[in-house]
Amino acid sequence: MTKPLEGIKIIDFTHVQAGPACTQLLAWFGADVIKVERPGSGDVTRNQLRDIPDADALYFTMLNSNKKSLTLDTKKPEGKEVLEKLIRESDVLVENFGPGALDRMGFSWERLNELNPKMIVASVKGFSDGHHYDDLKVYENVAQCAGGAASTTGFWDGPPTISAAALGDSNTGMHLAIGILTALLGRDKTGKGQKVAVSMQDSVLNLCRVKLRDQQRLERVGYLEEYPQYPHGEFGDVVPRGGNAGGGGQPGWVLKCKGWETDSNAYIYFTIQGHAWEPICKALGKPEWIDDPAYKTAEARQPHIFEIFKTIEAWLANKTKFEAVDILRKFDIPCAPVLTMKELANDPSLRASGTIVEVPHKKRGSYLTVGSPIKFSDMKPEVTASPLLGEHTDEVLAGLGYSKQEIFNLREVKAV
Repeated sequence: MTKPLEGIKIIDFTHVQAGPACTQLLAWFGADVIKVERPGSGDVTRNQLRDIPDADALYFTMLNSNKKSLTLDTKKPEGKEVLEKLIRESDVLVENFGPGALDRMGFSWERLNELNPKMIVASVKGFSDGHHYDDLKVYENVAQCAGGAASTTGFWDGPPTISAAALGDSNTGMHLAIGILTALLGRDKTGKGQKVAVSMQDSVLNLCRVKLRDQQRLERVGYLEEYPQYPHGEFGDVVPRGGNAGGGGQPGWVLKCKGWETDSNAYIYFTIQGHAWEPICKALGKPEWIDDPAYKTAEARQPHIFEIFKTIEAWLANKTKFEAVDILRKFDIPCAPVLTMKELANDPSLRASGTIVEVPHKKRGSYLTVGSPIKFSDMKPEVTASPLLGEHTDEVLAGLGYSKQEIFNLREVKAV
């Protein structure tokens, strides 16, 4: 089956997570992604948090599937020459170097545009160009703090909290992939390449848009009616942390199920939507609540929402999280079990859909990784193993027209 991005060649100068997440997504959809790595070491995540000595770490394998690895020393003239040839034949260069690194390598935007006017240069940044922190090194948790996620996550009587989801890294990579695809479509119309950049701060803030909404509402009326602090607590002048409250205005909370005393994840998330109030009352055996003025409307329920949640927890006390959800879903009540990584890894539905895949690897054996979260009617992306360091160097060089002797010479000067 022909994949949509077949014929698109991408130079992947990224490392760690944000950039590799972007290029991996494009590789799943058919792009020829050539990961350029330093000879002898490669991407730092190859040896970070290793679980098998002398084998690439899962951190690397789960972000670099379907790619080729080219080792290249761009500090050497011979390495620069190889890169120039690769640039002339490629469509996209993706990088997440520090500010000015490409310029210092001799590959400024002007030089890249000279070598290939159709080249799209895509960059992951910590902060947008011109930002007063644009020289600050940014990692996942730094981005979450700078983008507003940490200040609005956690409980109101505790410190700002970091999410386990990669809001700064993988989220930025997804945004950049959208930017690259948009630029490729634009090039089809104009014939010209362009620069595309996504900052980690901007990407986190983009996912926190409802909190920016809440900031404006708070400034106007002085309170946020869907937060647990309303109506008994006090609000300051910034959006507070709301615990497990829903961000869309529907009261929700994480509630204990059978076994919570020994199982730290024996919980479900339960949402009380207005249209689901009658089914909720029926499911709980509380039909008298349906027309009770003290409970009938969302406004009436809010002052004693935690009393309602306490009643629901009493109903949950003799049910596991899975038993509870199986009952509640028959009433069309929004809820979900709190699933652990172990439960997700072994979920047959996720295996069948390709959301979680088992991949054979030359050195570490089979490992689990995420597959494409995007599903297509006419394509099921195949996930292949991440490359060994320099595994495709000879193949890539031969494709650029280098003879076996020339490849040998490049190795002799340690340019590859």
